[in-house]
Amino acid sequence: MSDQKNAAPASSNAIALPAATVVLLRAGSEAPEILLVERARSMGFAGGMYVFPGGKVDDGDLAIARNPKWTRGFEGLSDADAAGRVASARETFEEAGVVLSEGPALDDATRAEWRRRLNLANDHDESKRYAEILEATGHVLSADALLPFSHWIPPLAHGVAKRFDTLFYIARLPDGEVMTPDGREAVAAHWSTAAAALARADAGEIGVIFPTRRNLERLAQYPTVEALWTATAARKLQRIQPEIVKRDDGMFLTIPTGADYPITEEKMESAMRG
Repeated sequence: MSDQKNAAPASSNAIALPAATVVLLRAGSEAPEILLVERARSMGFAGGMYVFPGGKVDDGDLAIARNPKWTRGFEGLSDADAAGRVASARETFEEAGVVLSEGPALDDATRAEWRRRLNLANDHDESKRYAEILEATGHVLSADALLPFSHWIPPLAHGVAKRFDTLFYIARLPDGEVMTPDGREAVAAHWSTAAAALARADAGEIGVIFPTRRNLERLAQYPTVEALWTATAARKLQRIQPEIVKRDDGMFLTIPTGADYPITEEKMESAMRG
């Protein structure tokens, strides 16, 4: 079969906004369990889909990362990685109620109040609110709490309404932390093995966009959290930019081979893109 890559048209959607997302992990009886949140249907991107917690990187996230009062181990990280780790921790607390920073235990009332403030903040003030949380609680975010897993950027193509240059991280669920969706951006949340989530998606019970599906397939290869963590730490981070390919038997959305993804293409008519 012949392959023909579609030319990427120049358009106003060429700029991708920086974003970060977290694959939150805990040990399961058969395989690692992963936290997926259901996005509110009213959300402009991936509304109603099941995704990993995450969101846009704020301008102030880098300032937090470079402040040794609030972070530890960020000195050698690139600006993009440093800001991405802060954004990931911030969004995980806002959407799922899980604290990835270290410090004194937070009682339920304190957690609820700080999540309320984050939810009320506009997009540009969320990092400011998160800095206030770290300051008020005496918490410190360790870079080691989050491990870079993948780096995705959408193709340059017509019909892509929003483009996010997204860093994916893996993180272990800290002892004593309990997931609670915020009810605003995340209307529901579930722990599931990657294989079980894929089975639900195949059955039409949940919707997952193309990057989420590909990452679930990758995660499903690992029998334990430790195996996943060790393999990820040993692998060089590779940027994944899907390409639209025209073949004799149809149009396909593809990703590079050799990046630890067992499935690297899907027909366009079945690929959900947010």
